[in-house]
Amino acid sequence: MSYFNRHIFFCCNQREPGADRPSCNECGSENLRAYAKKRVKELGLSGEGKVRVNQAGCLDRCETGPVCVVYPDATWYTFIDEEDVDEIIDSHLVNGKEVERLKI
Repeated sequence: MSYFNRHIFFCCNQREPGADRPSCNECGSENLRAYAKKRVKELGLSGEGKVRVNQAGCLDRCETGPVCVVYPDATWYTFIDEEDVDEIIDSHLVNGKEVERLKI
């Protein structure tokens, strides 16, 4: 059995200005990861057997970013703001229903 029921990894990669590819952190992914972590804790979803919110380096989906991925479901999402992150948390992490409109 896995220690956590689900992991959600947020790409927080930051590339140098003028890089050939975009970077998720230029779209605010680090701040939105921090928001997700706080909200998951507030909802009592964090801890053993529950949800873990993690920061990741480049997840190599740069052109569709910012991105996060939920494991073990292997569901990839893009998001823009706190409302999108709330929807991922409420629908997928709480109720187990993928958010079709945000899936990559």
